[in-house]
Amino acid sequence: MKILTLPLAGAFLAAPAYAQQLTVEKIMRDPKWIGASPDNIAWGGDSKTVYFSWNPVKAPADSLYTIAVAGGQPVKTPAAERTRIQARNSGSWNKAHTQLVYAWQGDIWLLDAPSGKETRITRTADTESGASFGFKDTRVLYSLNRNLFSWSIAGGQTEQLTDFVAGPKPSDKPAPQTPQDKYLQQQQQELFLVLREKKAKSDAATAFNKSLPQPAKLRSLYLDDRSLRDVRISPDGRFVTYGLYREAAGVKRGIVPAFVTESGFTTDIVTYPKTGAPLGAGEYFVYDRQQDTVLPIRMQSLPGIQDKPDYSRAYPGRDSARKDRSVFMYGPQWSPGGARAFVTIFSNDNKDRWIMLLDAATGKLDLIDRLRDEAWVGGPGLYAGGWIDEQTCWFQSEATGYSHLYTYNVVSRQRKALTEGNYEVQDVTLSRNRDYFYLQTNEVDPGEKQFYRLSVKGGRAEKLTSMKGAHTVSLSPDEKWLAYRYSASNKPWELYLQENKPGAKPVQVTTLAQSDEFKSYPWRVANVITFTARDGQAVHARLYTPEASKKNGAAVVFVHGAGYLQNAHHWWSQYFREYMFHNLLTDQGYTVLDIDYRGSSGYGRDWRTGIYRYMGGKDLTDQVDGAHFLAKEHGVDPKRIGIYGGSYGGFITLMAMFTTPDEFAAGAALRSVTDWAHYNDGYTSDILNRPYEDSIAFRRSSPIYFAEGLKGRLLMCHGMVDTNVHFSDIVRLSQRLIELGKDGWELAVYPVEDHGFTEPTSWTDEYKRILRLFNDVLLPR
Repeated sequence: MKILTLPLAGAFLAAPAYAQQLTVEKIMRDPKWIGASPDNIAWGGDSKTVYFSWNPVKAPADSLYTIAVAGGQPVKTPAAERTRIQARNSGSWNKAHTQLVYAWQGDIWLLDAPSGKETRITRTADTESGASFGFKDTRVLYSLNRNLFSWSIAGGQTEQLTDFVAGPKPSDKPAPQTPQDKYLQQQQQELFLVLREKKAKSDAATAFNKSLPQPAKLRSLYLDDRSLRDVRISPDGRFVTYGLYREAAGVKRGIVPAFVTESGFTTDIVTYPKTGAPLGAGEYFVYDRQQDTVLPIRMQSLPGIQDKPDYSRAYPGRDSARKDRSVFMYGPQWSPGGARAFVTIFSNDNKDRWIMLLDAATGKLDLIDRLRDEAWVGGPGLYAGGWIDEQTCWFQSEATGYSHLYTYNVVSRQRKALTEGNYEVQDVTLSRNRDYFYLQTNEVDPGEKQFYRLSVKGGRAEKLTSMKGAHTVSLSPDEKWLAYRYSASNKPWELYLQENKPGAKPVQVTTLAQSDEFKSYPWRVANVITFTARDGQAVHARLYTPEASKKNGAAVVFVHGAGYLQNAHHWWSQYFREYMFHNLLTDQGYTVLDIDYRGSSGYGRDWRTGIYRYMGGKDLTDQVDGAHFLAKEHGVDPKRIGIYGGSYGGFITLMAMFTTPDEFAAGAALRSVTDWAHYNDGYTSDILNRPYEDSIAFRRSSPIYFAEGLKGRLLMCHGMVDTNVHFSDIVRLSQRLIELGKDGWELAVYPVEDHGFTEPTSWTDEYKRILRLFNDVLLPR
C-alpha cells in the first residue's frame, strides 16, 4: 500500500466548537455562503482586458466583471453593454486578428479593431447566426434560415451561397393525364378559336424566353424528409459539405410527470428514448459550387467498416452476414490555405474512430488514422484536431492506452507522437503562429491539471503553471498572458493572471471564493492515497481520518457519480457539499473513503474501459477492496461500514447492497439507475452495447435483477422530476422489493427536484436522512 499525502496548509485541530458549528443545515444551504468563485473566463480582443462571471454580492445570479491586465480591481460591466460584450467575446477573428465578426441580437456585426469602428452587416426580422470569416478573409459568412450567406467586406454585397430546400424535389414531368383528360382537352381546342389563339401566344412567349440568355441560378439542394446537419464551407468558398439525417421511425420517448406546478395541473415532460431505441441514419455530401455538382461522401472505403465487435461471439448462431456499419461524421477541418481537409468519423456501435483525408472534388476518403477499441473509443480530445500547415495535421488518440498528441504528414504518410507516457493530454490549443501547442495534462499527477507549451516539432514541453491543484487556462489573443481559475482541494476557485513564460509569478485577482464564515472552519486537505485492488491495480482515493480520540470505528465509502468522472484529486471538487459532509462525518469520528473506481476519468483507456459489459463488476469490487483496506489499515470495524452516492454512485450503492450484502451494513442510493435498459442510449451503449444485442451485459449490470440479495438498511432518495434518471426507475425497483417481501428499505421522494437538486431544503432533508441512517446503523448503542 502506497500513501501519497498532501502537506497540510496548517495543522488541523478539530476543537469541539467546530464540530458543533458544522451541521447538515449549514452545509446544504445556498452554496453562495461558501463565497464567490469566478467562472467563464474570456479575453477582450486587445489582450488587455479579462472578463469573467462573478457574484461577490450574493445576487440572485452572476454578473459579468472585468479587470485590466495592467492592474486594478474587478469592475462590474454596465448591464446595458453586457450582452454585447459577451457576443464579442464569442465572435470570430480574421487571421491577422484585426477584425472581429459576431452575432448580437439576431444580427451580424463587424468590428475593425485598429479603428474601433463597428459595421452592422444585417438588420432583419430573422435571426442570423454563426458569424465567421471566409473566402480568405475577404467576406463575412453567416447562416440564415438553414442557408449560408456571405457579405463582401470591400464592396458590401451580399450573396446567398446555398439553397437548402425542405421537402422533395418537384417533378419536371407534367402531371399524368387519363384518356378522358386528353380527349376533353383536344375537343376544347377543336371547338373554340379563343382557346387556340391563347395557346399560340403562350407557346410563342415561352419559346422567346428560352431564347434569351438565362441568369445564373443557385442550385437547390432538397432535404426530402431529412434534417440538415453541420454545414461547412471551404476557405476558398468552393466546397460546401453537409449532412442529412433521417430520424428513425417508431421511436418512443420517456415521459416524466411534474406534479407540483404553478397551474395546479400535472404536466408531462417528454425526455429521451431508452437505450436500444432505433437509431437514425446520416448521409454526407460535398456541394461543389464551382462545378455545380453534388457528390456523396462514401463510407465503404473506411478500413474495417464491416468488422463485427468481439462481444458478438457470446451469441453464436446470430446473423453473421457482413455489412457496412452505420457511422456519423464531423468536419471537415480545412488546412490553413484550404488545399486539404480531413473528417472525423465514428461508428454507431462505438468501436471505431477514423480520421480520413477528404478529396472534396471527388468525395473520396483516404485513411490518416484508425482507432479501434473492442470496448468503446473514448478519452480526452477524441474530437480535437486541426492543421499545422498544408501538409501536416494533428489529432489525439488513445492508441497507447493514454490520450496523446500526434501529427501526420499527408505527403510522406508519417505519423509522429509528440507526447508519450502514462498520463493524459486533456486539452490542446494550437498557437496563432502555429509554432506551439498549448496543452493541459495530468503528467505531474493524476490529480493535477497543469498547463504546458510544446513545439509543433516535438521535444520537451515547458511547464507554465506550478501550483499544486488544477488550472483551467484561457490564453490571451496575443498569447502573452494566461488567465486561469485555480483551486486546491480545500480552497475554491480563484482567478489568477500570469505572464506566458515558465517560472512567471501568478497574481491572484479575486479573493472572495471563501466567505469569512466559510473560513472560520479549518477544512481538511484531503489525503490522496492509493490502495491495491484484488487484481493488483493501484486505486486512487481521498481518505479522511478522524483524530484518535474521536475515532468511532465506523466508516463511510462515497461513490462519485457520472462513472467517467474524477474526484480523488487535489482541486476543489464539484462535489463540494459531499466534501463538506465528509468533514462533518470525520468530526463525528467516521473514517471516510472517496474512491476513483474503475471507469473514472484521468487514468487512461484501460481504467476507463474496465467496466465494459459489466457495470457493477470491477467498479464495485474497487469499493469492496477499499472497505477491506480500511478494516486492515485503519482499524475500521468491517461490520460497521456504510456506502452512499448519487446517480452512478447510487447505482453502485444498490449493487453493493444487493450483490455484496455482507460488506456494507447500510447504503444510501441517491437518484440511482436501477436498470440500464431504461437509461439513455448515448451513455449506456458505449459501455453495455444495446440490450437486444447484448442482453448478458445488461442483465448482470442492472440492480433490479439482484434485489433479492438485500440484507442491510437501504435508503433510496429520488427527485420526482428527474429527466436524467427517471423517477420510474426507482418506482420499478420499489415494486420489486415489495414483491420480494424485503424489509429494511425506505424511499424518500422530492416532488420538485430534477437530477441535480436545486432547493436547499431538499438537500438538507436528503443529507439529514443519510446521516441518521449511518448513525443509527453504524454506531454502537
